[in-house]
Amino acid sequence: MKIAILGAGNLGLSIAKGLLVSNAYNTLYLTKRKTEAIQEYSEYENVVVTKSNREAVQNSDILILAVQPKQIETVLEEIKNDLHERHVIISTITGVSISRIEDLVGDHIIIRAMPNTAIAVKKSMTCLCSNEKGQKQLQVAEAIFDKMGTTMVIPENKMQAATVLCASGIAFWMRLIRATTQSAVQLGFDAKEAQQLSMQTCLGAASLLIESGKHPEEEIDKVTTPMGCTIEGLNEMEHHGLSSSLIRGMQASFKKINNISN
Repeated sequence: MKIAILGAGNLGLSIAKGLLVSNAYNTLYLTKRKTEAIQEYSEYENVVVTKSNREAVQNSDILILAVQPKQIETVLEEIKNDLHERHVIISTITGVSISRIEDLVGDHIIIRAMPNTAIAVKKSMTCLCSNEKGQKQLQVAEAIFDKMGTTMVIPENKMQAATVLCASGIAFWMRLIRATTQSAVQLGFDAKEAQQLSMQTCLGAASLLIESGKHPEEEIDKVTTPMGCTIEGLNEMEHHGLSSSLIRGMQASFKKINNISN
């Protein structure tokens, strides 16, 4: 596959790293206004680093848009005359609808993808949707992103929520890992030990649910004995709003992303 990532910032580079690790491309173009920051990627075989979005588009079949929302009009105006009917446009831009992209470039295959930065280590949860013309090409996007994690096709009206849960969600989980790490230090572990214990426990919890298909409460019940330390800790956390603060935070994030979209 001939792939171009237009906008090699944090997310764009995470996708690039995932593609490199999984060897999921024939040629890979990375664009950025200041290429000095990503010049090291040109050392990889069949990877081209360039300032020119047009050059990248002209030499690629799959275009992954990873620019900032405020840059979308400028970038699409720049490349629209280089687009052909075989181009598959995959947008990872937060809050930008398929219809808005169609307004800017016309009738093309357009897919929205919402991965997260765990794509760099092939662990992304990526949600996908498309316009009618892109329905037959969704499998192409699935093939790309399945090499770098797990995909789910959803209606476009759920993409904002998916962004909060999966993309912003990485930051939410990182904050929980940081908090449990801090607590472990207070309990007597050094910082490095504390972080390893926290990370592996988090990984184990998710893996248990993925492998078993069970509801979280089923696994919680296995470690909450009557009058035990686990239920004592859980109740104290809930008294201070653990679940409600997470829910309120995600609702606030969802409200913000809808404001950005509007």
